[in-house]
Amino acid sequence: MIETSSDSSDSGDTKFLQNVQAFIEDTANSSEFRPRKSVDRQREVGLEILLRDWFVEEPKYDETYFRKKFRMDKSMFLKIVSDIEANFEYFQEGEDARGKKSFTAIQKCTSAVRQLATGNPPDEYDEYLHMAARTSRETLTYFCEAIIKLYGREYLRRPTQHDVARIFEAHEDRHHIPGMLGSIDCTHVEWLNCPKHLRGQYTRGDHGVPTIMLEVTASQDLWIWHAYFGAPGSNNDINVLNQSDLYLTERNGTAPNTSFYVNGRFYKRGYYLTDGIYNKYSTFVKAYPYPTDLKERKFKRLQEAARKDVERAFGALKGKWKILRRPLRAMTKEKIGLYVHAAIILHNMVIKRDGRAIAPVHIMDPPVEPVWDNTWLPELLDEEVHHRLRYDLTEHVWAQDLPHLDD
Repeated sequence: MIETSSDSSDSGDTKFLQNVQAFIEDTANSSEFRPRKSVDRQREVGLEILLRDWFVEEPKYDETYFRKKFRMDKSMFLKIVSDIEANFEYFQEGEDARGKKSFTAIQKCTSAVRQLATGNPPDEYDEYLHMAARTSRETLTYFCEAIIKLYGREYLRRPTQHDVARIFEAHEDRHHIPGMLGSIDCTHVEWLNCPKHLRGQYTRGDHGVPTIMLEVTASQDLWIWHAYFGAPGSNNDINVLNQSDLYLTERNGTAPNTSFYVNGRFYKRGYYLTDGIYNKYSTFVKAYPYPTDLKERKFKRLQEAARKDVERAFGALKGKWKILRRPLRAMTKEKIGLYVHAAIILHNMVIKRDGRAIAPVHIMDPPVEPVWDNTWLPELLDEEVHHRLRYDLTEHVWAQDLPHLDD
């Protein structure tokens, strides 16, 4: 306690305390003062309803309806709940500050999955799950972080040597062209609560609202092998490509061997199918913009049909996880990135669960010491290789008997 040395100081302190006390009393008596009202949401009742509807021995709704609502089968959902509860304290049952039991892991995971699946506001299921909007919003963030940490290494991995061999085989069997790693494209995700100082940067004329672009590569089974999201100033596909890490493993020398032969010629790297906006890289194959003969028209039809793999992947991703189709309410790009990557991982998990994955087994490559390669960029930008590769693929397609591509 500080002792003052003068009576004037004591009187000043007393007057100050009296003013503070008067202010507190006036505020308490004011009609504008409203103490926070606590709502007993009866989370135990919500748990009982949830279990009775879905998770008892004879639930109210069957497996088919569960798949429709949760976008996955029940065994997969319960496995996710079990893994998350075992590894993350937030999802483990405890008590809150009032001594009441917290929400269980199955309640929190249900809230997060339903938000991802529908894109509805966090308080949409308050009456059903008995969970406040703030808790639902918080749960979604923690759930997405948990999904990425637990499953990201396997379900959002770059193709390994084993994966490349399986992808080459599947694409040659399906699309009749060798060396195809997949298709690449971008899509827009609308940002509802984009801060005002960023709106100009993220608004494009043909959309009229702030959006962030998502770049992915996808194979024929709709598995997404690469995803890059949230590039600043991402106004078109080229800007996103220039900032993404698609070719990071090529640059540091850790990429698997993707070489192949076509039309008797050797190529060092596999390629992606693209639309007309992309640059003429040696690892991109575009359709002929103005085909002049039967060979070029035949290849154009095949390339455009095969490139729809990535468009189908976007349709399946946004159709299953509608949070990506509706305007996102998060205030930061980081949170939106969590939602996007968690949705992609769950998308790939469902593909594997349904037995549709080209490479369902994750076989890792032996560890390789990164060595920065200064020769990769000139090879990537070699326009001559781009044209020669398209020519050789055209000759390869023409030499095959593909009646569905004939005029």
